[in-house]
Amino acid sequence: MKLFTCEWCGQLLYFENVRCERCGHRLGYVPDAGTLSALEEAAETAGEWHPVGAPGRLLRFCANAGFAACNWLVPASSPERYCTACRHNRTVPDLSQPGNLSAWQRIELAKHRLFYTLLRLRLPLENRADNSQEGLAFDFLADPPAPGNGPQVMTGHDNGLITLALAEADDAERERRRTGMGEPYRTLLGHFRHEVGHWYWDRLVRDGAPWTLDACRALFGDDRRDYGEALQTHYANGAPPDWQEHFVSAYASSHPWEDFAETWAHYLHIVDTLEMADAFGVRVHPRAAGDGVPAATVHVDPYAAGQGIERIVEAWLPLVFALNNLSRCIGAGDLYPFILSPAAIRKLGFIHELVQAAGAAADDGSLAPRREGRARSRAAGG
Repeated sequence: MKLFTCEWCGQLLYFENVRCERCGHRLGYVPDAGTLSALEEAAETAGEWHPVGAPGRLLRFCANAGFAACNWLVPASSPERYCTACRHNRTVPDLSQPGNLSAWQRIELAKHRLFYTLLRLRLPLENRADNSQEGLAFDFLADPPAPGNGPQVMTGHDNGLITLALAEADDAERERRRTGMGEPYRTLLGHFRHEVGHWYWDRLVRDGAPWTLDACRALFGDDRRDYGEALQTHYANGAPPDWQEHFVSAYASSHPWEDFAETWAHYLHIVDTLEMADAFGVRVHPRAAGDGVPAATVHVDPYAAGQGIERIVEAWLPLVFALNNLSRCIGAGDLYPFILSPAAIRKLGFIHELVQAAGAAADDGSLAPRREGRARSRAAGG
């Protein structure tokens, strides 16, 4: 995520801001420009806006802005009611039920951060209008109102459809699930990044060139292994004792699909955080002596073409060491409670090369459309 400033007065902004607190201008995100723009209301048409930095453009807000669930804009001439991110929503919760609106708003904040990164990486983003069978879509579902009235919603992915339990937007409930499952980290944004990794495995690995699938299996393992059985074994026995030598998380050891999705999520964590650290000019130069103390200048563009994973990891490790120490100083847990082994870094390198190739293919138009009819069921909860 980059750092945004108000185009009118220069005030620093958060990605989610809808109004500049200094000058009062309405704010909206323009996806094709990658800009959180100060807006002037169009005199000629009600409900339409001109960006201060591009007064010749005429835009309107996504329909979900009416629920305070989106601050993205679409061209005024577009037939679409929804922005690039919200067009992927298939089901939103019943907003007449108490608490559902605020929970959905929190979910949308995380989802829009996901889409910021996916768009910056120039990754394919088919929705169900583009591909009715396997396009990327989201169901945000609430649990039954009373226990016993039906099964609880499980977060998971199935052939492009990502289901996210509305309960995950409740911090206390999500923390209860995190501790109950023995997880070091559980966030809404983390859920999105993990689950979308399953879809990109289908899109970029399964439907990619044959060598891509072979290379992926060589690193992550054979995905033809029975998925349901693998998860049952994992939940019954836990991760192998040496999992940290081979995987980015304990859950990644359960099956090659989960290893890929966990590694994909960590790659997006790294890319997004490094971009923001660079925007703030963060420098990590510890005063403690010794060869074991990391130092780095976080001046790396994680989106730059032709850059290897080594440079990215060299900037990442000292940064998270500093962030974890700062977090401990205020009595909180580590912001990044993970260890990147050489094996995990090699897997991150595969993801990085896959993403770079997909972005380059999108630029030259060579990324083939997804082939219909190759759907394969994956149990929810992964």
